[in-house]
Amino acid sequence: MSAAPIKVLVIDDEPPIRKLLRMGLSTQGYEILEASNGKTALEKLSEGPALIILDLGLPDIQGHELLRTIRARNEAVPIVVLSSRGDEAGKVEALDLGADDYLTKPFGMDELLARLRAALRHQLQSQGERPVFRAGDLSVDLVRRVVRVGERDVKLSPKEYDLLRVLVQHAGKVLTHRFLLRDLWDELTDAQYLRVYVRQLRQKIEADPERPQYVLTETGIGYRLRAGD
Repeated sequence: MSAAPIKVLVIDDEPPIRKLLRMGLSTQGYEILEASNGKTALEKLSEGPALIILDLGLPDIQGHELLRTIRARNEAVPIVVLSSRGDEAGKVEALDLGADDYLTKPFGMDELLARLRAALRHQLQSQGERPVFRAGDLSVDLVRRVVRVGERDVKLSPKEYDLLRVLVQHAGKVLTHRFLLRDLWDELTDAQYLRVYVRQLRQKIEADPERPQYVLTETGIGYRLRAGD
């Protein structure tokens, strides 16, 4: 008996985009639910999608408001938002409202599929956090608080480790400056503090801190730790 296909709810008012996603995702074994507006999307939630692709530019309900409503009904379902190229503020707001990731139109199908896999993987990890994270030569033992790159032990300050721990817990997911500041410092709002610790962390775990392979910058938005192996 084969496993039931994963249901993906595509919320987008552009028929060509829905067709592209339907064709591309169907070939990968996903079951596609479609909604051309917010009202239909909320009705489709009753069909239990395992993942949602949400275009922020909808005709009847403002995308961020719909995202807020979906999150109120389902805290766990991964949501990947689609946005226009220059809308950094919109992306940040969506992530702060609970979106798991974003893609900028136009996008490639391979990139979308990778983001969907990362979002689903992150959901599974959050249900039972893995004690050891591995990506390439980097390993982080969250129980023993041991960080290694290859055979080399990496000594981190408490705040550097806390930063890495949060990134590991959300590996593959973009985290906004605001999220990281709130999680690590409570009252601080100046992203410069965060940049300092990211730079120090990169100096210790990256082969070339100027061309990072693990802690990746999402320009104007935040940071993403490369997904685990």
